[in-house]
Amino acid sequence: MITAGTVMRPDVECINVRDTMDFAAQRMRQLDVGALPVCDGEGHPVGIVTDRDIVVKVVGVGLNPRATTAGELTQGAEELHTVDISADIGDVLARMTEFRIRRLPVTAQGRLAGIITEADLARHLPEEQVGEFVEAICALNLPTPGEATS
Repeated sequence: MITAGTVMRPDVECINVRDTMDFAAQRMRQLDVGALPVCDGEGHPVGIVTDRDIVVKVVGVGLNPRATTAGELTQGAEELHTVDISADIGDVLARMTEFRIRRLPVTAQGRLAGIITEADLARHLPEEQVGEFVEAICALNLPTPGEATS
């Protein structure tokens, strides 16, 4: 059985709720990633910050990235979806598809243990299954046939 623990990337780093968006951007650059889980003081994931969040929700609205914290950015955001390290890959795909999420934190006893991304799925699953997943999570963002694009 393929589990979340088999597919996940275990070397994920998180930032603390008190870390600034400036710090988050620097860590993303250093780690060459586009997202970082946000954890409380005990390692429990409470959110995710993406590079797009920093641009759109901080810089784009005139907030100071050196003063805006990860906790402020994730507070009031949609519920963070996670999956237990022992979850079956079918359950992982179902959750990611249902909520149209591209990154899924993996927990062990409630603490961050890893993360599953589209790239991780592509490395571990058959091409057809990955294609169906990508099509399903992107379906809302694609124009319908005949729809004008600008």
